[in-house]
Order: sequence, then C-alpha cells, then structure tokens
Amino acid sequence: MKQRITGAEALMRSLSAEGVKTIFGYPGGSIMPVYDALYDYTRGEKKAFDHILVRHEQGATHAAEGYARVSGEVGVCIVTSGPGATNTLTGVADAMLDSTPIVVIAGQVPISALGTDFFQEVDLVGVAQPISKWSYQIRHAEDIAWAVSRAFYIARSGRPGPVVLDFLKNAQTEMVDYAPEKVGFVRSYVPYPKLEMDAVQAAADLINGAKKPLALVGQGVELGNAQEELIAFLEKADIPAGRTMLGLSALPSTHPLNVGMLGMHGNYAVNMKEQECDVLIAIGMRFSDRVTGSLKTYAKQAKVIHLDIDKSEINKNVKTTVAVVADCKESLPAITALLKKGDHKEWRESFKPLDKKERAKVIEPAIHPKEGPLLMGEVVNTVAEATQGDAVLVTDVGQNQLFATRYFRYPKHRSICTSGGLGTMGYGMPAAIGATFGAPDRTVVCFMGDGGFQMCIEELGTIMEHQAPVKMILMNNNYLGNVRQWQDMFWQRRKSFTRMMNPCYELIAQGYGIPYEAVTDRKNLAAAVAKMLATKGPYILECAILEDDDVLPMTPPGKSIDEMQLELAPPPTPPVREGRPAE
Repeated sequence: MKQRITGAEALMRSLSAEGVKTIFGYPGGSIMPVYDALYDYTRGEKKAFDHILVRHEQGATHAAEGYARVSGEVGVCIVTSGPGATNTLTGVADAMLDSTPIVVIAGQVPISALGTDFFQEVDLVGVAQPISKWSYQIRHAEDIAWAVSRAFYIARSGRPGPVVLDFLKNAQTEMVDYAPEKVGFVRSYVPYPKLEMDAVQAAADLINGAKKPLALVGQGVELGNAQEELIAFLEKADIPAGRTMLGLSALPSTHPLNVGMLGMHGNYAVNMKEQECDVLIAIGMRFSDRVTGSLKTYAKQAKVIHLDIDKSEINKNVKTTVAVVADCKESLPAITALLKKGDHKEWRESFKPLDKKERAKVIEPAIHPKEGPLLMGEVVNTVAEATQGDAVLVTDVGQNQLFATRYFRYPKHRSICTSGGLGTMGYGMPAAIGATFGAPDRTVVCFMGDGGFQMCIEELGTIMEHQAPVKMILMNNNYLGNVRQWQDMFWQRRKSFTRMMNPCYELIAQGYGIPYEAVTDRKNLAAAVAKMLATKGPYILECAILEDDDVLPMTPPGKSIDEMQLELAPPPTPPVREGRPAE
C-alpha cells in the first residue's frame, strides 16, 4: 500500500527493504534531509540501522568494502555533495577493481541549481561512471524506490561491484506516494550467463587428458560462494591449486592440494610450475600482471581453461583454449560431473623440492630469525599462530600487505580483506572497522606500515567512538618500505623521499584512549601479541622492524615468472655522471 512520505524517508524504507543493517557515512549540507530521516531510523521503535560516523568519506567507502568482503552483503555509505562525494572516488575505484559490492549514496544540489556552479556542485555521475558498475542521478522522489532496488541488484549480482547514486536535494524533500519496488531484471544486463555444455565438455576433456594440470584460484570462488564446489572439483581430478592474493581464503591453507600464493611475491614452486604445467585452469581470476609477470613468456606451453562470470575477462590478457563463461558455482560442479578420478601424485610431488628450497632460503629466516631487529614475517607468523587461523586478516598496502598475506593462515572462507587491483594505501584501518561490523563474532587483525597508518590515522576517531575491536599491528620501519625496496633493487639504492619522520604513536594512542604497546625485542613479541588479543576492544601494537627488511621471493617487474628471485641480486653499478662522482 502506498504512503505519502518524503524522499528521504523513502530512502530509509528502500534501504531497509534491501536488508541493510549498517551504514557508514558523514553528513553535510546536501544530504541533511537524509540524515534527519536517518535520526529516527537509528533509535527507538523505528530503529533499523546502525550508522557508523567515519572521519573521512574515503574511510566510509573502505569501511563499506571491508564490511562487504567479510559478510558477503552489500556495503553502504552515505555522504554529502562536492568534496564529500569526490572523497569517495578512491574507494569506488578500489571496489571496482576488486569486484566489491558497495552502494555509495551522495547528496547533490537541487535540480534548479544543476549546472550553475552552485556551492559544492560536482558532476558526480560523470566522474564516477568510468570507475563504477553503474552510476545514476536521482532527480525526483518518485524514482527512489526503483533506483535503490536497481542499485543493489546491480551491485550484488553477477560480477559484483560499486554503484553510485547521486541524490538531488529536492528529491530528498519532495513528497511521494511510496511503494517498495524489487528490481530483478535490467534490459541488456546479463549477470549470470547461460552455461554452455559444449564448453563444459571441452574443459573436462582437457582436464581428463592432462598430465600436469594446475588450477589458479581467484576471488571469484569466494564471490560466487563456490568454495565447496571448488574442493570437490580439485579433489576428484587431483589438481594442485595456487591462489591469488584476493583468493587466498577460497581454499583452506591446510588443504593438501594447496600449493601456495601466486604472483610477484607469491610462493616459488607454484610460480615456477605455471611454466611447466600442460593444462592451466583459471577459476574466477583475471590474470593480473602481478600474477603473470611478462605476458610474452607466460605459460606458453599450457592449454588454458578459463572459468569466469565476466566474458570481458576472456582473452583479455591470456589467450584461452576453452572459455567457460558462467557462475563458477554452476560451472565447477558441471565440469566435476564429467571428470575421471585423477591421480597426479608424481606431478604434485614435484612441487616439494621447490617448496623446500623456498622454506630454507626465505621462509625460515623470515619467520624464525636468530638475531637482529624484528622482521615483518616473524610478527605476522606470531599473530597467525596466536589466532590459530581463526581471525580475519586485513592489511594496508606495501610490504606489510605482502608479508601478511604470505605468512597468515586461512582455514575459513572470507578471511582476507586487502586492496588488490588499486593498491590503496590508507585502506587498512577503515576496512578493518567495516570488517568488525561485518563479522562481529571474529577477531579482526589489521597489519599496517607507518606510511599507510598515517594515511588513515583519522579513523582512530571512529574506532574510539564505536570501540571497534580492531587489533592494529603497526610494523614500523621508518620507511615507505616497498618503494624503498624497489629503489634499492632498481634505482641504485637512491632512496628518494622514502624515509619517514614518524610521530610518537604511543601519545597518539593515548589521545584516542586506545590501549598500546611497543615491541622492540623478539623475546617480548609473543607475550605482547597474547596481551593484544586478550584485551577487549581496539589495540595498537607497534613493532620496531628492521629498516631494510625485504619481501622475498620476488619476480622483478617485466620479467618472466620463472625468473623469480629467492634472494636479492646486487644492485646495478650506478652510472658515472659527468662533472660529479657517482652517488
């Protein structure tokens, strides 16, 4: 039955109809009618939402991302126009590249002021269109129910992604005869392609005939909730599987067919074996350059089967022999039904000498050093052991991300939250806040470097206000560590503006009322981690890290993945410059 209400009230009802429970946001002039309506929907008899007041609009989008990644639901944030809206764009782009379903609702000037350079007017739809799955301007209250339902349908269906709604102020205040709508179809949008059985048969035939098959597991398995289907597929065909960074928790770390992380800083054996396998099965992954290295040399010996819901990914980077374009929750069991029981023990065993080599040269020295300053690997390993793999891992971007993803444990689904495609510094802390609301029954640990920590330091205010139980591990090496490593490796050790002058983080923690401890000696590390995990609410654990701690192994940029280095080569001799000595 229709009721006559304001557009702002219609938005509240539409969000409730979509099952929204948590909203991250920041108020302002052009969204004030919505926030006035929200007041009643966060308390009393009408209470439907928890609103989390962030300290920066970019933080709202990253928090919505973290919420979405661990809960499997659509993350929601509400902001004002102008700078409020443009501040969300980094998070929108991040969500687009990582296929994260969020809906951003931004206030906008009234329709009468459009195009007049009105205060805080920005063409948000025009700016957001290239970096979102859909962007739309709500001009009148009568469009609200339809637009919101369509936004959530597009954000969560098919390959998920961000949607931006530009909500004009007049539409927020207009009266409308409101009735809920449910959009389940959009013309020309096919989120779930029809599974072609000829492709399924061709894929099964290739796998049945393979001597050295290798699966590459991406986040698409998690997004499609196809984790069990993946395991059934791998176990029946006896196929070893590597995982992308975003797909790390799609297959439990302890599963016997897991052969490690793919990519530039992934595990040695799986990267080398990609260049040896005869059939490569990519499942819900996009062949990122960080996975493939040089495309000129990548897996040229292999026949490639690509399972993906998004047809645009097929043949985009790597030429495909068989493409199975469908939801992997549907395509995996269809292929599995046609597979013979596989036995690739000899092939699987061939990974072990390479694993042993990496463990001796890289892993053991990183997680069990005998002397010297703390290393990032041992900090991550200590936290992973203390949480027994039960925690959600959130990272910022840089060396902290690479060490954390390598040495954490992933026995449960939806256990990793990190910025993959965009590599957004400042992502970690707000994403971890969102994760605590998306998975309130799980421990959330967030690894950050000193650079990323300071890019989102204002969100300590959000943590303080809501007592969000984020366990923050600040790995402080006084450098922008990843850039410093590249400068050492490829730029004759010319450390151009990568050393950081850092504040006293203890005083900052005191200012926000957050428990804090610093660790400078490894003999105190395990006890400090245990204390952090036992403390209710948020916590900052600062670890003094070796300044030139390097992430290994590494495939140098532009090189073939079988040129992965287990130790750093000496830097090139710096050139002699006329009129001055070499630096």
